[in-house]
Amino acid sequence: MAAGRSRIPGVKHPVERFTLDNGLRVVLAPDRSAPVVGVAVVYDVGIRSEPEGRTGFAHLFEHLMFQGSENLEKLAHFRHIQGAGGTFNGSTHLDYTDYWETLPSNALERALFLEADRMRGPRLTEENLRNQVDVVKEEIRVNVLNRPYGGFPWLKLPPVLFSTFPNAHDGYGSFQDLESASIADATDFFDRYYACGNAVLAVGGDLDVAEATALIERHFGDVPARPAPGRPSFAEPDLTGERRETYTDALAPLPAVAAAWRVPDPITDFTGYLPYVVLAEVLTDGDASRLVERLVLRDRTVTSVGGYLGLMGSPFDVRDPTALVLQAHLPPGGDVDKVLRTVDEELDRVASDGLAADELARTQARMATHLLRETDAVLGRALQMAVLEQQRADPGLLGELPRLVGEVTEEQVRAAAATLRPQRRAAVEVVPGGGAR
Repeated sequence: MAAGRSRIPGVKHPVERFTLDNGLRVVLAPDRSAPVVGVAVVYDVGIRSEPEGRTGFAHLFEHLMFQGSENLEKLAHFRHIQGAGGTFNGSTHLDYTDYWETLPSNALERALFLEADRMRGPRLTEENLRNQVDVVKEEIRVNVLNRPYGGFPWLKLPPVLFSTFPNAHDGYGSFQDLESASIADATDFFDRYYACGNAVLAVGGDLDVAEATALIERHFGDVPARPAPGRPSFAEPDLTGERRETYTDALAPLPAVAAAWRVPDPITDFTGYLPYVVLAEVLTDGDASRLVERLVLRDRTVTSVGGYLGLMGSPFDVRDPTALVLQAHLPPGGDVDKVLRTVDEELDRVASDGLAADELARTQARMATHLLRETDAVLGRALQMAVLEQQRADPGLLGELPRLVGEVTEEQVRAAAATLRPQRRAAVEVVPGGGAR
């Protein structure tokens, strides 16, 4: 395929953007095909924003945002959304925290009121704080401490790959840090990061732009203006020598390994970043992919293998520094060193021999299908547009991603593979409970 040409078309999603006087950025994505709306509010604060001694605080604060707000008692948010036939949730990421609702379109104003009310201020009480500390601790027990491969690799790999606290620390948090959190800490965190100028509101689905704009101005226009805090640089040098760590998981039945290599900045070098996104799929997406065919089907040195960009979420919602990650589970007695050597061999093959006929086109078509499926629902569209607005000031990029993926050339994928050398690799190995490998 010629450089710069794509056989995959982009999608033109209708998008309207404006900014309120208090600094809140707004994205509207009308789609009248079904009587449903998705509402998303994204704040520019995440795990990397946590100060030392407050690990897990971004996630803890996400919980606090559901415990009542300026004009509403605890559980009112739940009652109002579910009473309208809607669903809701929130999540904490490395670089942002999101809150969302999906509702029938005639309940749009309800969702806007609820989000505006907690943007003015959540109900920060000692009772709510202590209760949610206990909830988060239980979540850690269920998802990490008492689960096989808990925290693998998203909690276990960063301390090996990175050296600085913002990038390397445990985003779920230590029990000691969580228990020592105070109302003063929560108030300071809200005042600093939960400002209108640090947020994006996106609404997608069955809406009239003029009516939605009026509703947004009615409910968010008088939220007190506070500027966005300056975002520090989280940059750190690339690895110049391989890093390896091993730990025993008492609950894990089989050995496992995850490896990561730093990749170009997803924001400032998007053209350089995209080939790595495609390469991860070439290596691991489907039975015909390089590493599945070699490691799982032919050599049988692993029982499963996966690859992706970033340590959590989508490859298109993360900032630098980030990484291409490969992870695999091995059969009893599996040889991690042999698996890593095979990965190196396959990367060398891609770099030196290129891709097989139609291999790239097949991978790009699968990726485009996945991207389109993710944005078919109005909530998926609103959430991703909010993040793209926040990080790139370009929500319309969402519709262009299939085309841009299709423009990646074989030469670019080969060049990306050539950079994934052992001396730039961080790897973490899981030894199953009995110590057998």
